[in-house]
Amino acid sequence: MLLLLMIVNKSFRWHLYQAICLLLVVMYASTAAAQDLKRTYPRSFVVEVNNPLNLNRTDVMVFLEEDKIQNQLAGFNPDAFVVLDGSTEIASQYNKQDPEKRGIVAILPQMGAGQTKKLTIRYKESGELKRNYTKRTQAELSHKVGGRFENRKYIGGEFKNVDLLRVPDEHTDHSYFIRYEGPGWESDKVGYRFYLDWRNGVDVFGKKTNEMVLQQVGLDGFDSYHEMQPWGMDILKVGKALGVGSLALFHEGKAVRVDKTDSIATRITENGAVYSSITTNYWGWKVAGQTLNLESVIGIHAGSRLTHQLVNIAGNPANISTGLTKTPHTKLHTSRGSEGEWGYLATWGKQTLNEDNAGLAILFRPKDLIDFTEDEHSHVVMLKPSAGQAEYYYLAAWELEKEGITTEAQFLEYLNKTAKELGQPINLNLIAK
Repeated sequence: MLLLLMIVNKSFRWHLYQAICLLLVVMYASTAAAQDLKRTYPRSFVVEVNNPLNLNRTDVMVFLEEDKIQNQLAGFNPDAFVVLDGSTEIASQYNKQDPEKRGIVAILPQMGAGQTKKLTIRYKESGELKRNYTKRTQAELSHKVGGRFENRKYIGGEFKNVDLLRVPDEHTDHSYFIRYEGPGWESDKVGYRFYLDWRNGVDVFGKKTNEMVLQQVGLDGFDSYHEMQPWGMDILKVGKALGVGSLALFHEGKAVRVDKTDSIATRITENGAVYSSITTNYWGWKVAGQTLNLESVIGIHAGSRLTHQLVNIAGNPANISTGLTKTPHTKLHTSRGSEGEWGYLATWGKQTLNEDNAGLAILFRPKDLIDFTEDEHSHVVMLKPSAGQAEYYYLAAWELEKEGITTEAQFLEYLNKTAKELGQPINLNLIAK
């Protein structure tokens, strides 16, 4: 027995020694890496971030506006910087084109309940020095070139990714001109697209992988994404409904999508590792006896199912409305929200083309809510624009996602937590050094 204990103790001591050595190697490597970054990026400032919510948060987006940086740090160089949480580098990017999110975006893996952290942003005063991070978001727009329109169908040509498109007058639904019929955007959780034609509905790409997939969608047979692929599939039938989060105006008992316009142009404003966005201008939207101009900015960040929708409006509509497709085997959930918690319109149940369970939701500020309503095709939430803007989020959660939400109870828990996170965002304070 004593011999056995001696053998066990010897074995334990050896494994303990190995573990300590490994820890020392990791600590040394981390310290060395931090020292290298300090030499490469000699200037620095500190950003204090606080989680006011008494809940842990994962994949937290920290956003430092361009104006705040330039007002306090005139010499900051957005082409050569890193963000450090202690000695650990975290993924970040600098948005230059997004009209609503210009500045530094960084993703923190986690913040504990009520936790405060100090992030160090190190930079080099001149030159360009880019960091490479795992790509966890994407936005793209791809249309055919080298062919021609005949009777509003595009004949011949090959798909090419572009950053800007003014929609041709000849283009309509099923013209076979734009790959998967419009712009697409995704995170490592879920993908979306909207139809860049008179339908202007938002659809969902359910993903079974955390990898970026949009670049391979619609290349083989144009609409093969309606059937299950190794990466996932188009899971939602939009038809005449609002899909999830489509822009509309509720008028005379009907949600009217942005259908009749003079012209439309869309551009990829960010296509980054941790944040991507698309800006679309609708000129001359004729609705409810008015003519409106809209600028729609949609964005998504790493680790999130949420799409942020901001609408800048030239005109004075009675409402900006959005909603969710009605399906017969789903349950509707609504909340008007409260102080520190956004409201929502949500559905859960078998509502995919593959007859799987999925949750869909719209989230909004309580003060913006006019009312919940419906029409023949959609559950609708009516929002009141303020100072020429309307804002909301939308999301989709598919049970076949990698580590996905599989029950109604899980979905409601996730939804209520998300409503609290939106109502109590991360606090940020820039401390110049």
